[in-house]
Amino acid sequence: MEQLLLARVDDRLIHGQVMTAWMKLLPAKEILIADDKVAKDPFMTQVLTMAAPAGVKVKVYSVEEAAKALKDGLKVPSIMLAKTPLTYEKIVDLGAHIPAINIGGMGISGERKTLYKNIAADPQERDAIRKFLDQGIQVKIQVIPADKVVDVAGLL
Repeated sequence: MEQLLLARVDDRLIHGQVMTAWMKLLPAKEILIADDKVAKDPFMTQVLTMAAPAGVKVKVYSVEEAAKALKDGLKVPSIMLAKTPLTYEKIVDLGAHIPAINIGGMGISGERKTLYKNIAADPQERDAIRKFLDQGIQVKIQVIPADKVVDVAGLL
């Protein structure tokens, strides 16, 4: 049984929308955060842990640790969060299986240009998304479960 319920890109990681909407829809017992910087930051780790709903564990992993956790097999139904598609690209390159990626919050900053409504991606992120599609990984935009699902393939 697939224990990864959702692999989501959201530059805010844990926040109100993810917690309330997605956790109601998906019965996750753990939220896995894949981010090298956050993994080295005890304060941010604590903030994110406190943002999770009661009874939901938060585990913060480096990209390598996240790939290993997926390859070893998740023990409980989990949601994985990363700030950028580039994180998932590294995880997949390290041999982990991710069947689908949900694009949530990716704000305009730096070289990011609008991909869809208020979601933006820079050239490297767009390349990573193309690579996922070429590998048969579904990539969809859906900020909250009530939103219409948008297939990213048609936006690149």
